[in-house]
Amino acid sequence: MRFFGLIFFIISTINITLAQEDLLNFLDSAQTIKKTNELVTSTFKGVRVINSQTVETNSKNNLTFLVLHRFGKLNEGYNNFLGLDNGANVKLGFEYGITDKLQVGIGRTGKPDKNVDLSLKYKLLRQSTGYKAMPVSVVLYFDASVKTRRESDKAINDYFVGRLAYVYQAIIARKFSSKLSLQLMPTIIHRNLVETPQDQNDVFAGGAAGRLKITKRTSINAEYFYLLPGKTADEYANCFSVGFDIETGGHLFQLFFTNAQGIIEKEFIAENIKSNSLWNEGDISFGFNISRAFNLKSSGRNKVY
Repeated sequence: MRFFGLIFFIISTINITLAQEDLLNFLDSAQTIKKTNELVTSTFKGVRVINSQTVETNSKNNLTFLVLHRFGKLNEGYNNFLGLDNGANVKLGFEYGITDKLQVGIGRTGKPDKNVDLSLKYKLLRQSTGYKAMPVSVVLYFDASVKTRRESDKAINDYFVGRLAYVYQAIIARKFSSKLSLQLMPTIIHRNLVETPQDQNDVFAGGAAGRLKITKRTSINAEYFYLLPGKTADEYANCFSVGFDIETGGHLFQLFFTNAQGIIEKEFIAENIKSNSLWNEGDISFGFNISRAFNLKSSGRNKVY
């Protein structure tokens, strides 16, 4: 009997020990799961809502080629094919991910001032769920542009610094669900030289934008910029745009209507002439953006995705 009792004691001890180890392993696993973070992806599909930037950036070694196109106004009439015959404005640009957080860009815009611009975009915070969740994504955006159009006044042409303008913007976005994303865009625009002493060198604006996903590859986008009170707000219109995105893998097509023909922030936010940019007067332009994404491998030839 003592022998069977000893065997029973040993088996019981082993079972209790194994049970304790299983419990500790379970608690460790639960603690590990609890402390993991899951990053939120695809808040917006591309690097632009319509005119404005999004919180999306190119990841490391990824390059986006952009073609941004604006036609004339719808109220130009049927003779001008509702603006499609006139007033075309085009920007060509490249945006490249130096790291997963830092993107650089360069572009050239046609009308009205033949601007060349350089941009930096840095992902400061990333929305996430789980342990120490982050409720929003925050991106800092900077753009410097130079007007290359020649003026009749040679002194102005020679004054290079006066043709420079800068954009400072914080982009704060949240993906509320798989279908709905919203973002806010407080913006400061500084122009070194303005036309009159009364014009503002510094323009302050607040922007808001949203994306409503319809299907896996399509969405409706909208954006609005409000100029804070001042001479600029008195003479220029707030930019409002609404559009439709179609994603086809490596390409993103964006079709939209906007009351601004300018393509860079300095133009569509701070220089959107009110007398020519009113939605209720038909001052609406049709436009499109096309972006093509490339994955540039440092060890071999370029790979398109």
